[in-house]
Amino acid sequence: MDRPGSAVDLGGRTVVVTGGTRGVGAGITRAFQRAGAHVVVCARRPPEAPLGKADFVPLDLRDPAAVQAFFDALPRLDVLVNNAGGAPYRPLAEAGAERHARVIELNLTAPLTASIAARDHLRRNRGSIVMIGSVSGSRPSPGSAAYGAAKAGLEHLARSMAVEWAPEIRVNTLVVGMVRTELAHLHYGGEDGLAAVARTVPLGRLAQPSDVGDAAVFLASDAAAYISGASVHVHGGGERPAFLDAATANKDQRGETR
Repeated sequence: MDRPGSAVDLGGRTVVVTGGTRGVGAGITRAFQRAGAHVVVCARRPPEAPLGKADFVPLDLRDPAAVQAFFDALPRLDVLVNNAGGAPYRPLAEAGAERHARVIELNLTAPLTASIAARDHLRRNRGSIVMIGSVSGSRPSPGSAAYGAAKAGLEHLARSMAVEWAPEIRVNTLVVGMVRTELAHLHYGGEDGLAAVARTVPLGRLAQPSDVGDAAVFLASDAAAYISGASVHVHGGGERPAFLDAATANKDQRGETR
């Protein structure tokens, strides 16, 4: 569940959240609103549930001209959260290269396009960019290989951008693990599947969208003023190594590996 308040004050700042209409993006949108920011959400489709006082602008982030026009029309911008992305389950051999290329376009090229279009605004206000990455970018991702490759590239892009655009703009990445959203069942199954997956996480649960949102607010805030080029893991401790459960040595009386 979303938290009722925020210890961070971002009053007077304008934040753009791409793809901020549902799931993780909606959690990020709400977190910045709790911190007092004015939030502008852009996505291809409007939100299905209310997002407070956030403004919504329809935008296809794969259209560079439209993206540039969107940012040019903003009177102010302090923070850009490149959240839009995702991919269906699709083994490599079950689709042509062009289908996988579109996944890379949405998850890597679109954040680059948005960041370049937002650069002048962010330079004027000494703002920041938060990339929403994924643990899929640092481990094998069968069934979503193009997505994982794009997220690996996104993390590298953020590190390079942080150096090129310093000191006016800070750029960081949230490396996000498994999140319980309204579409989580498509990836993990029903309640039994969600519970089983949650048991593989050291903290014992999947993330809530608000967990990601609160981390994004922190990176955008003055509390993170000296953090740039960093990758912050929001994954509940990662994933328990499979070999620990497969090994037959060092089992306790309950059959668990220690």
